Amino acid sequence: MPFPKVYGSYTSPPDVSTCALGRVRITPSEDCCNKILQAYSSPPPPDLTEKQSKNFKKQVHKTVVNTANSEIKRYTKNYDCVDVEVTLSDILLQSTSGDIAAAFLDAGAEAVVVSKEGAELSRVDKRRIVVNWGEGEGEDITELGNSLNFTDITQASAISPTSFFSSYKNPTGVRKVITLQSSSTLTVPSVVALLKSGWDVCVEGWDSTSLSQAFAATVKTDRQDGLITTVVADRKGVAIGLVYSNRESLVIAITTGRGVYWSRSRGEIWKKGETSGCHQTLYRVDLDCDGDAVRFMVKQHGEPKPAFCHEGTEGCWGDNGGLCGLERTVKDRLVNSVEGSYTRRLFEDEVLLRNKLVEEAQELSEAKDKRHIAEELADVLYFAMVRAVKGGVGMEDAIKVLDERSKKVTRRQGDDKKDRIEAANQILKGKK
Repeated sequence: MPFPKVYGSYTSPPDVSTCALGRVRITPSEDCCNKILQAYSSPPPPDLTEKQSKNFKKQVHKTVVNTANSEIKRYTKNYDCVDVEVTLSDILLQSTSGDIAAAFLDAGAEAVVVSKEGAELSRVDKRRIVVNWGEGEGEDITELGNSLNFTDITQASAISPTSFFSSYKNPTGVRKVITLQSSSTLTVPSVVALLKSGWDVCVEGWDSTSLSQAFAATVKTDRQDGLITTVVADRKGVAIGLVYSNRESLVIAITTGRGVYWSRSRGEIWKKGETSGCHQTLYRVDLDCDGDAVRFMVKQHGEPKPAFCHEGTEGCWGDNGGLCGLERTVKDRLVNSVEGSYTRRLFEDEVLLRNKLVEEAQELSEAKDKRHIAEELADVLYFAMVRAVKGGVGMEDAIKVLDERSKKVTRRQGDDKKDRIEAANQILKGKK
């Protein structure tokens, strides 16, 4: 199971840096809900064929997903890097026959937070549901937890935590969450105690300072100097450096949304880029499974190229190879290519680039042995990278799309497109 996590719950957009903790719970605004209800209640045109009726329903769903996505973005600037939970009322679920749950998941939410009754209305994978076990539900949730494979079960603060915890036998694979309301009596130490007992804690309305203090207090270290091993990675998940943090630097990093660490050589807070200009935007912070190492996911900035290392390379192990290296080389060719460069020729000849993409994709589809498949895949990746860079698109953009799609629960049939196949055939015929 992942190490216990602390995060916030909000009914209006929070401080952006709050989302750096990697998870956030939001409640859609009244305006957003009204737009969604209006879309679902729109009557279809009369006398539609079966195919037209299906297309109309798809268009309604697309409209709702776009509205839901806009709402998620309103709360979370880098929502693709954050696990977003969306609270949905029974009224919303009943009014939309449960379709609104799938719409928010398709829009990028990691999970929907619903009541016990709402769980059945949602009609989505139970692993994407958070059951809000609220006031008046009683204290023994063992039966519910064992009969349904929910990822999370949330407990309202009105229930006695002691009796609630003792009655609940945690089924395998179920993450336990307690939801607490922010108040003058709710302290960071009390939240830390819950985290250390193995429960995730979601606090309604806490700012980034309180959340980051609770997070920092749960990190374990066996070093005599109290420092915390910190791996710095880019959006692609590639490690670019190994540094150290302490609780003070963690709080500053999370509250400012920047890469901030502890300098062992200087014995002080190290705000990355303060002197070099190579600063970092902090996307999210994660603890490892044992809670004794931290990972920062960042966007590295800097000129003439983003560089984490003082040697001017992307990372402290040198510049990355593989797809990262290919992307770096192709981007360089866009501005620095020499006469006779094939990559430059592709940038300048749209027809040639299109034809090569089609040609190499066909050869990949027909390759038989492992070596041949690998070679053709490499060719496709190269020409695809040229096309992407020419359009101002990088690996991070593609990864963002892949992550977004991985959260969708509504699947397309995925048949081939006859018109595109015919267009490709015409290109291939012209090359024979």
